[in-house]
Amino acid sequence: MAPGNIDESLLDLFIFETSQNIEQLEQIILDYEKESSFTADAINEIFRIMHTIKGSAAMMMFENISSVAHKVEDMFYFIREHSADDIDYGDVADLVLESLDFIRCEMAKINTGTSADGDGAAIAAKIAASLQQKKDKYQNEQQSVTAATADNVVNEEPITKKLHNYAANDENIPVVNKKTYKANIYFDEECQMESLRAFDIINKICQFAEVVEYQPGDIMDNDNSASIIRENGFEVVFKTSGSYTNIDEFFSKLLFIRKYQLKEITEASLPQTEADVTPKIHIDDKTEQKPKAAAMSTAAPADNHTAPVATMINVNVVKLDKLMDLVGEMVISEAMVVENPDLKGLEIENFSKAARQLHKITCELQDTVMSIRMVPLADVFQKMHRVVRDMCKKLGKDVKLEIIGEETEADKNIITHLSDPLMHLVRNCIDHGIESEEERLKNNKPKAGKVTLEARNAGNDVLVIVRDDGMGLDKKKILAKAKKNGLLKKDSSEMSDSEIFNLIFIPGFSTNDNITEFSGRGVGMDVVTSNIEEVGGSVSVESTEGVGTAITIKIPLTLAIIDGMNVQVGDSLYTIPTISIKESFFPKLKDLITDPDGNEMIMVRGQCYAIVRLHQCFNVKSEITDFTQGIFIMVEQYEKTVCIFADQLLGQQQVVVKTLPRYIKNNFKVNGLSGCTLLGNGGISLILDAGWFTGMK
Repeated sequence: MAPGNIDESLLDLFIFETSQNIEQLEQIILDYEKESSFTADAINEIFRIMHTIKGSAAMMMFENISSVAHKVEDMFYFIREHSADDIDYGDVADLVLESLDFIRCEMAKINTGTSADGDGAAIAAKIAASLQQKKDKYQNEQQSVTAATADNVVNEEPITKKLHNYAANDENIPVVNKKTYKANIYFDEECQMESLRAFDIINKICQFAEVVEYQPGDIMDNDNSASIIRENGFEVVFKTSGSYTNIDEFFSKLLFIRKYQLKEITEASLPQTEADVTPKIHIDDKTEQKPKAAAMSTAAPADNHTAPVATMINVNVVKLDKLMDLVGEMVISEAMVVENPDLKGLEIENFSKAARQLHKITCELQDTVMSIRMVPLADVFQKMHRVVRDMCKKLGKDVKLEIIGEETEADKNIITHLSDPLMHLVRNCIDHGIESEEERLKNNKPKAGKVTLEARNAGNDVLVIVRDDGMGLDKKKILAKAKKNGLLKKDSSEMSDSEIFNLIFIPGFSTNDNITEFSGRGVGMDVVTSNIEEVGGSVSVESTEGVGTAITIKIPLTLAIIDGMNVQVGDSLYTIPTISIKESFFPKLKDLITDPDGNEMIMVRGQCYAIVRLHQCFNVKSEITDFTQGIFIMVEQYEKTVCIFADQLLGQQQVVVKTLPRYIKNNFKVNGLSGCTLLGNGGISLILDAGWFTGMK
């Protein structure tokens, strides 16, 4: 929750940008931690990101986030200025990741509207202590240097090195040889937070130059400064020994800049009157500048740079959800118009042409909105690097993560439900699946284990496969544990391998005898199934003892609008997702059989399938109870197949999925239904859950 009267749009932008920075920084740390060192570019990038997080959080008055970010920034400022070769980058990585976890936790609170009241003092103190150790060590190493050299090192202006990092190619350029430049900056029209962005630019300029003046001069104190900058642009005058080319390159790389003008001005053009003196500004506790009297000069010709036009914009997910809902309502309205009972029997050729054109446009609009909501799985997959890294450190294992098909896309809402299941599966692979180094070497396996995350499209579904090359699942141990806990529903001799392996997803089931930080309580794997089933997906397991395990998650591309087959039973209407339908047919008497237990079955091309009567499942009165008078719909889910018996097919139609009303869920035990939809004639159809009918839910 933002303190004071902070604008909600600014808060949304702060959340978005800070979250992006956190993910980017975490990936940098994980990438370079493997090399046990950080390049100069990586150190500068980490410093920049933490500097941005610190400044943004301070402006939004989240002091706890700002203070922690400030400490990390101090750490990398020291590393950058005193590029020591013997720094323990493993320790540095641990501290940065711990800081990011704290900031991420606070961001989650802000995002849910609660107060970001976490105490970052402990982590800040830990970073400060580590930094002090590094400073002491560095100072001790300098004691062997002569006093004169030591004085030069101590009194050296950091701007020379900063200039090398930001604007100059030669760090031996004399600091006294400075030129004065003026920059006029114009931000993108929709970038927002112009005051904060101008403040950040000043902060960055101060790291390689002496800022003389900037206009407007009260960007942090005047609430109207953002609108002034938006309308008139932002001006800054500064002195630096860097070359024009390098300074121009610095401005060209700034984000959210629509265009800028950069020119060199002379000392003579700077006014010397007391009235023009700008108050001393303090941008950073590391770089305090004393501005001189200044006024903007227009004598020299300006270099006008127009930045490339932005081709991408950020859109609030809530707006996309609203747009998707409106498209869904339009699909329903179209069906109501085209299927209006008043039109039956009328010869209206022109209306039919117009209806077909409307349907074409509606479908294109629907496809476009769906594509906007589609995002790649890369973000979710990349987060697993952190999970693998932490698990390996705590369990003392060496595991490599391989990612395949991260560019595969799925609906934003579905990907949100995928993050927790993937985390639990990856943890389970490392904790249960991957053996110790000794065991792997003994079994002639590579010393390092491997976990593979793979994604690929399969029709209207996305398959996400989590595979490890560990010890595999022990069927005997799983059966023994299930039997001991009374979880077996039938004799183990009648169970297939798939059914045995699926026992690991039962809540409370665990093969670990000892409770650890990561396993043994029987929670985790049931979270996988509950989250995946919530979005209409499924989970299956394949395993070979001693070779490894592969868990496949099957999720739909989208949930909002599906293709469905409408069927009628008595006076009730039901919709079966077409993706679950294999075929529909009229039965023959010779194919109908009854097994010894009295269950009704049907033979189809030599295979025997169970029959499910819809009128019995939902206690619906129907005149059609004879199989030869109705129709069968063969439905497959989780590699299980049943034949559903209904009165008649009404036809295929795109339907908008609506969740069942809460009062129905709370007061009635609803089995076999995944939602409902509104048909073109105004009637309500219940959407069947194929997984329940196949006996897998």
